[in-house]
Amino acid sequence: MADYFTHGIIVSFIYFQAVVLIIVLSNIILLHRGRRQNEPMNYPSVSILVPARDEEKRISACIQSLLGQDYPTYEIIVLDDQSSDDTAGILQRIGIDYPRLKILAGTPPPQGFTGKNWACAQLIQHAQGELLLFTDADTIFQPQALKEVVSAMLEEQADLITGYPRQLMESWGERLLVPFFLWAVVCFTPLWLAYRLRIPSLSNAVGQMMLFRRKAYQKVGGHAALGEVIVEDIALARNIKRAGLRWRVVNITDLISCRMYLGSQEAFIGFAKNLFATFDFRLGEFLFVYLWLGALFLEPLIILAFKLFGIAPSASYFELSICIGLSVLMWCIPYCELKLPLILGLIYPITIIANEGAALKSLVFSLSGRLSWKGRPIPRPKWKWL
Repeated sequence: MADYFTHGIIVSFIYFQAVVLIIVLSNIILLHRGRRQNEPMNYPSVSILVPARDEEKRISACIQSLLGQDYPTYEIIVLDDQSSDDTAGILQRIGIDYPRLKILAGTPPPQGFTGKNWACAQLIQHAQGELLLFTDADTIFQPQALKEVVSAMLEEQADLITGYPRQLMESWGERLLVPFFLWAVVCFTPLWLAYRLRIPSLSNAVGQMMLFRRKAYQKVGGHAALGEVIVEDIALARNIKRAGLRWRVVNITDLISCRMYLGSQEAFIGFAKNLFATFDFRLGEFLFVYLWLGALFLEPLIILAFKLFGIAPSASYFELSICIGLSVLMWCIPYCELKLPLILGLIYPITIIANEGAALKSLVFSLSGRLSWKGRPIPRPKWKWL
């Protein structure tokens, strides 16, 4: 049994990591391929839709960046989702100088809806564009961003196009938690396979940039069909895939940036809300994934420490070196692709420990019905084993 933990499982980790690195490299190629396009003859009209709740610190920069888009025909519709701060006032002051900006006052979510799903369902009622771009109030768009993502959609003939914005982080809680989801999808979603198979679980999206064809969005029911779903972006991508529509992901780190959370505490609360929900509250799958990730990235370091102190004499320095080296590559290559600080990839054991803690909090708070977000309680989910 000791040989299994010091040799057998380490070799298994090496094979697994080698496969993941192949996925990572192929994903990077595909992420960039969608941006290699010619400028279209005609650009379709776009409705940019922004739900905003208590975003007074970020909403102005977001809206100003959207107003500055180099694009021929688009509208911006922002819904103030019953903010308790000065979000509505800031929007009104911007709107005085920019009639292109349409501002809506949101109503309370009815029974069976999360706040964001209801906010987006209200936004769509006022949208006139052929294409629908949903984004968050904490994003910043470069002037050419809208042209680039629309061109990519037309080139890829996609019904939904999404991407991974550059994440801006200032606290250590943000640095350890925010990149984790994007790292995970780059590592464990083989796009070359996901594009070819009609398997919803292989699709994902980031709510900071989701561009839909109107007909596709309507076909899957949009946000109105999601009800109390918490992780709405992934749910929409899976609905698109389930309907047999075309979903694509492109690199947008040079086009869009986002500061998702303001500080460590907000980051931990946000990920506690999302992590278990990302697995659709499937307890067995959730536990397996986080136990596997913990073992994959922490056990080789523990065995190496045991070897150095003479506790695990059967362990091989050569095998451990390969395993740990592959771990470093598994973190640093995606982090470079996502334009994240390389040092964060090098301290991946701390990242794993932080995310294991956030996952545990997500599990406990979800099962006990103690989750909330921006002052709104989240109903206790109905979990299942698989």
